[in-house]
Amino acid sequence: MAGRGPKPPGRRRAPSPTSARTARARPEAAVVSEPAPRPDKVPFDIDDVLARVRHTVRDFADAAMFALSARGHDSLFEQLVACILSIRTLDEVSLPAALRLLERASTPEALARLSPATIDTLIRPVTFHEAKAHQLHAIAVRTRDEFAGTLPCDAQVLQSFKGVGPKCAHLALGIACGHEAISVDIHVHRVTNRWGYVKATTPEATLAALETQLPRRYWVELNRLLVPFGKHVCTGSRPRCSTCPVLSACRQVGVTNPR
Repeated sequence: MAGRGPKPPGRRRAPSPTSARTARARPEAAVVSEPAPRPDKVPFDIDDVLARVRHTVRDFADAAMFALSARGHDSLFEQLVACILSIRTLDEVSLPAALRLLERASTPEALARLSPATIDTLIRPVTFHEAKAHQLHAIAVRTRDEFAGTLPCDAQVLQSFKGVGPKCAHLALGIACGHEAISVDIHVHRVTNRWGYVKATTPEATLAALETQLPRRYWVELNRLLVPFGKHVCTGSRPRCSTCPVLSACRQVGVTNPR
C-alpha cells in the first residue's frame, strides 16, 4: 500500500478531553525499544517495516470497519455497531451483516425502533448473533435517551456499554473521530510480537507496549495494515515467511513451521 494512507473519515468530531483515557487497568507489559540483534537480520526500523507492509496489502480488502467507512457508514455509532458485529466473526461475514443492518437502521433512533428479534434476523450469520442483537438494541436506546442520539467521542463512554472493550472503542474512535488510538486485535497482537517489536502475552499488554513506543502517526493505521497482513501473510499457523516483505528485519519470534 505504498502511498496509500488511511482514508480520511467523513464525519469527524473533535475528541473530548477524556477520550484518550480508557476505562481499563493498564496491564504489565514488557516493552522493547529495539528487537534483539541477530546476525542474519537487519536493524528493525518501524518506518521501513510499515512502508513495506503498506505496499504488500495495497490490493487486499480493507478490514470491515474501514470498508464500511469508505461506503459512507462513518459515524461513531455505525462504527461501534460494526465493531460489535465483528467480534469473533470473520470480516467476510460481519461486513455484509453490518451493511444489511445499517441500510435498514443507521442511526440510534432507527435502530432503537427495531426489536431485538428483527435485529437478530438481520445479523443472523455473525457469531453470538442473538446476544449481539440485544446488546445493539440496548446501545441504541441508551444513545438515543442519554446522549440525544449522538455518541460523544470519548473512550470512557464507549467502554461503559456492556461488551465494548478497548479494541472496539479505539478503532471506532480512530475511524469516526480521528482519535489517535491503537486498536489491538489478534492480528496486531500476533504480528507485532512475532516481529519482536513488543514482548507481551496478551492483546491488552501489547496495547500498553505499543502505546509506549509506536509513533503516534501509525496508531490508527496499524490496525488497517496488520489485519490484512495477518490474514494473508503473517498468518497464525505456517506464516508465509519465504515471501514476507519484512523477513530481513522480523525476528520470527515463536515461528517454528513457516512456509
